[in-house]
Order: sequence, then structure tokens, then C-alpha cells
Amino acid sequence: QVQLVESGGGLVQAGGSLRLSCAASGRTFSAYVMGWFRQAPGKEREFVASISSTSGITDYADSVKGRFTLSRDNGRNTVYLQMNSLKPQDTAVYYCASRQALGSSRYSVNYHYWGQGTQVTVSS
Repeated sequence: QVQLVESGGGLVQAGGSLRLSCAASGRTFSAYVMGWFRQAPGKEREFVASISSTSGITDYADSVKGRFTLSRDNGRNTVYLQMNSLKPQDTAVYYCASRQALGSSRYSVNYHYWGQGTQVTVSS
């Protein structure tokens, strides 16, 4: 069982930055693919970014590419999502997820564990 706890959300003006963190329990964190998804009111949950378990290869949704950076610290069992140049359309609840597999995925059904979510609100 893996427990994920997100933090770092909040209210920021357009153009600002936030850094989300996701702390994971368990001794095999380095074996997990980690992903971030978001869900805005009235919309489906969508993929934001993922990072592979060993090589640290990242994948980003087109809507955040060049603005968001995902990294992981396996020694701290934590992943970080640095979000820059935030836009009002980035407003959503952001969820951290983990997947015990070799390959990353953009599909939420392929992730086994989820955090409770953290709210990000970007004002115009």
C-alpha cells in the first residue's frame, strides 16, 4: 500500500508560480512511476505530467509543456511539480498518483494509488 500526500497548492495571480509536492510512503518509491493529474469544476480529470521510475524521463501535456517541470527525489520519497507562468485555466484540483510499472502513462486508469488532491487557483 502506498500513501500519497500532496501539498503546496494555493491562490496565485496569473503569471505567478507555485510548487506542488507529493510525499509517498513505502520503501520502494524509486520503483514507481509518478504522475500528476488535475480536475477543474465540471471537467474530466486530465493528465498533467509524469516521471518514470528509474531514468527520470518526463512527459508533459501540451497545455503545460514549457511552463511546468516535474522532478523526483527518491531519497526523500517526494516528487515536485514546479508550475511557472500560471494561467487562470490552470485552476483545478491537482492530484498526485503512482503506478508500479516500468512505463509512464497518461491515463488515470493505469495509476494504482492517488493522493487527496490540492487546490490550485489562478486569478486573472
